[in-house]
Amino acid sequence: MCLRQSKSAACSLSPVLWFVTLFSMHGKAVRASKFLSSTPLHRPKKSSTALQLGATSGAGYLTPQKVGTGTQIASIVHRGFAYAVDDVAVLAAGEDPMLHIRNQLADAINKLNATRLFEQLTGLFHTALNSHRLEKQLGGSGATAEANYLTASTMAEARSLLGERGEELDTLIVHPSVAYYLYQVGMLTFSTSALSASGAVTWGGGGVGVGAREVGEFAGMRVIVDSQVNTVRPGTATHISEFRCYMLKSGTIMEGVQSDLRVEAERNIMSKQDVISVDYHTAYHVMGTKWSNAADNPTNAQLATAGNWSATYDIDLIPMVQLTVNSPLDTTTI
Repeated sequence: MCLRQSKSAACSLSPVLWFVTLFSMHGKAVRASKFLSSTPLHRPKKSSTALQLGATSGAGYLTPQKVGTGTQIASIVHRGFAYAVDDVAVLAAGEDPMLHIRNQLADAINKLNATRLFEQLTGLFHTALNSHRLEKQLGGSGATAEANYLTASTMAEARSLLGERGEELDTLIVHPSVAYYLYQVGMLTFSTSALSASGAVTWGGGGVGVGAREVGEFAGMRVIVDSQVNTVRPGTATHISEFRCYMLKSGTIMEGVQSDLRVEAERNIMSKQDVISVDYHTAYHVMGTKWSNAADNPTNAQLATAGNWSATYDIDLIPMVQLTVNSPLDTTTI
């Protein structure tokens, strides 16, 4: 296996995603079998004087049991795009537009990939991982309160969805509107506005002398901020924006690369254009899940469709939770 990392917010900052090449990726999908959880059925052991092949445990022998396997499937996605710039545009701009395009290719592709990943997570958490979903948002119109925000309390409740494995979660991926609420909370202090011993002590202010400009950790988790994280505006007017936060264990999300990123360029002398084309062929995969649709090369909309996913083994062994909250920094309504 070859460990790879990308350069995009949710995809690049280790240890969010360890991009692992899933052996050799050929064909239209990657299939990998994995042993299911071992859940032996124990029996009382009794004394026996004779060897009997195939005897039941009630006769003094243990009954051989077996462990099953589940097949994980990651559908390979093929994507590409192209740009063209003609000489007239170069003369009009006074600069080289193609150079500008080339300089932003990596970031643009990373954003596209991050969007695709979050669409896939949408589909997963509405079927295969539905019981790993905690919704604390207001779910309607009106004023939100602390109970609807991302707090240490809601984080602890989300961890509890995994039971004893909740402590394995070490990474938190959030939208900037949620991240900067945490930043704001971290700046608050108990102080007195009167700056005297008799002044009333209030909760607020703070930030003096604090040099940190990012939220590095919160509630024992590494915080990754990405604008591509799904922002949900429910279908009813006046309902407030909702933000999905993902809590996971490092290494849970994997990326398989069937073909390396390919960038090709040429000159069309008849149209006086410089042309560039880009294509890449990859697959994201959450361990323990399966693409259950017969279609290949799914679109983002298909990845986000709940019925296209299923789990291949006990979901309690899949260390990932989705927590939906509001943010006081973005109370946008429809």
